Amino acid sequence: MPFVEVNVKREIEKRRQNNEQFKKEWDESRAEYRLIGEMISLRKQENITQKELAKLTGKTQQTISKIERRESIPTITAFNKLLNVLGYELKIVKRQ
Repeated sequence: MPFVEVNVKREIEKRRQNNEQFKKEWDESRAEYRLIGEMISLRKQENITQKELAKLTGKTQQTISKIERRESIPTITAFNKLLNVLGYELKIVKRQ
């Protein structure tokens, strides 16, 4: 059986249009992905390895890796601690 090429973005958009529950969950997950992506960028910008970040936060390197691979979503407390160690803070800002 030959491989079938799938346009993932198009398939996700179809599901978002046809399934309100999927749309809601997908859209909410984007915020988590974006925040974790920003945290990864900040860690790299500060030249801190996963191992160093783990040591500074009392976590394991494996935990940091799972968070960065989006296999584990940290609590707000844990995420805030990661940001604090990197020298940043989490703020809530009203959408425009």
